[in-house]
Amino acid sequence: MEAAALLAPLSRAPGRSALVFDVDGTLSPIAPRPELAAVPEATRVELERLAGTYLLVACVSGRAGTDARRLVGVDGVEYVGNHGLELDPRAKVLAGDIARFREAVGLPVEDKTLSLSYHYREAADEERARAELEEVAERARAAGLDPRWGRKVLEIRPAVPADKGTAVLALVQRSGARLGLYAGDDTTDLDAFGGLVSAGLEHSVRVAVTSEEGPAELAEAADLVVAGPAEMAGLLRLL
Repeated sequence: MEAAALLAPLSRAPGRSALVFDVDGTLSPIAPRPELAAVPEATRVELERLAGTYLLVACVSGRAGTDARRLVGVDGVEYVGNHGLELDPRAKVLAGDIARFREAVGLPVEDKTLSLSYHYREAADEERARAELEEVAERARAAGLDPRWGRKVLEIRPAVPADKGTAVLALVQRSGARLGLYAGDDTTDLDAFGGLVSAGLEHSVRVAVTSEEGPAELAEAADLVVAGPAEMAGLLRLL
């Protein structure tokens, strides 16, 4: 089915529809380092328009929620960070577990309070860096934490039933939406696809934003596939 036909039920009923997006690799092109990422102005303009029209527009990011808000920079959008962990009532206790692991490992890391991201995109020897992080992943499992691989990154999270899927489900149910869309580009976004489906909506659209680094499973699970954030911006204009 063509994109316009898939999106038409949402655009006809914006007051009953939820739009939820990943950030890095979906709204913002992947950057060599997280702090260098930027959401294109054209994408930001579309998000502002959608936030003023739809029942819910939200971003669920692996970044901290405050960092996702800074990067996207659009008022009227709801931001949930750390793959949904920020919605967990045990957040303060979980943050302590993550801090202790970070200090025990002692490697350079993007510390998001509730999770850690060990990036190796700019490593001089990516194979060696990946091997070193395999050891970190084993240490995380031994410590009762949850290591997950993404696009040139190892993420360490608390081993709790919270992910992008639980976040998407909570956001959609809380909003009362009956139609919904989720767009993402990485392995963690498969959880979000599942959360959208489990919401029992009248109509849902799963969008895979593909790249050479992205998981093939995401495109296979999607209703609609776009090639990168530039095409994603074009898709926003159809909503």
